Amino acid sequence: MVEAGTLHVLATPLGNLGDLSDRAKDVLRTVSVVAAEDTRRARILLNHVDATPRVVSFHAHSTAGRLDSIVARLEAGEHVALMADAGTPTVSDPGAELVRRAREVGATVVAVPGPSAVAAALSVSGLSADRFSFVGFSPRKGKDRRRLLEHAASSPWTTVFFEAPLRLVSLLRDLGETCGEDRQVAVARELTKVYEEVQTGTLAQVKGYYEENPPRGEVTVVVGGQPLSKARPVVNEAEARDRAKALLEEGLSRRDTADRLAKELSMARREAYRIVTNL
Repeated sequence: MVEAGTLHVLATPLGNLGDLSDRAKDVLRTVSVVAAEDTRRARILLNHVDATPRVVSFHAHSTAGRLDSIVARLEAGEHVALMADAGTPTVSDPGAELVRRAREVGATVVAVPGPSAVAAALSVSGLSADRFSFVGFSPRKGKDRRRLLEHAASSPWTTVFFEAPLRLVSLLRDLGETCGEDRQVAVARELTKVYEEVQTGTLAQVKGYYEENPPRGEVTVVVGGQPLSKARPVVNEAEARDRAKALLEEGLSRRDTADRLAKELSMARREAYRIVTNL
């Protein structure tokens, strides 16, 4: 029986090729296959280290057949390196499924650690990284987006987002409305690259900067946690619903009811509005 191969989950530079570790170089020179999110970028990196494995595309839109073929190679004893577009694989990319399937067929899975946009942005943000939440790319609209923004608003922990440059100002604006425009934020753009930039300040200040200076490139947003001194008391939702019903029966509009509810119960207006609209 053939012994299954090894899946190397290999972190690659965010931009500066000098950040590739010696261990990663050795792995790339010895594996037979590289499963890459972006084959063009992968080949640039492979040429840089004189490595010649076969490169196959593996990304969020890959077919089930492509996943099966990579797993079959591992089961047959081949060694494979999994590479993201940049940074550490399985963070906001489809690598986790490959890792699970590799273990199912008996392959060894090892990490080849290195660059991470999340860790890099936190390190230069000036905000606490003792505890943080990473939420990836925010949905463009709807309940899922609101849920993530409300998480950032209420959490005492730092929250890290990825965002496309054309949507950055919109995210900062929505965060300002949800968290308050005085919440601290750091926007790290093009980390390790020629035009690296880190803007820090309040959400209002950083939003204003990017309204005047439209961003380009890779963007990571680090939002400070809610200061404990500003934490709101826990609200009994059943009590809040009853009070909202009473205010509506008095003839108040939904908007006025939400305003009154937020003031009387010292709760966030967005929460008050959610309760009112769900009645």
